[in-house]
Amino acid sequence: MQRLAMRTRLRPGAEETYDREHASIPADLEAEMREAGVHSWKIWRDGLDLFHYIEVEDYAVLQEKLDRSAANAAWQVQMNRLLDGGGFDPSSLGMRMVWEM
Repeated sequence: MQRLAMRTRLRPGAEETYDREHASIPADLEAEMREAGVHSWKIWRDGLDLFHYIEVEDYAVLQEKLDRSAANAAWQVQMNRLLDGGGFDPSSLGMRMVWEM
């Protein structure tokens, strides 16, 4: 299993909308993500900064499946309007770990 950390940033003023809309994701999208090997996807928010922690069998497989997903495309349109810098980059390989205890 792969463990990845990623970050995104909200547009100023989008915090409450993001929290409300991201309190749950569409059931069809969650089912597709689980089918594609996602065990866990957690998001923390500190002001405008979002930190994602993902546990997935194979992130490349997840990326391929989500790239073809109508449910994911709709979700990205909904969420990316709230994100700064063009939204979530599905091609990102995540943050590099530099230390662990």
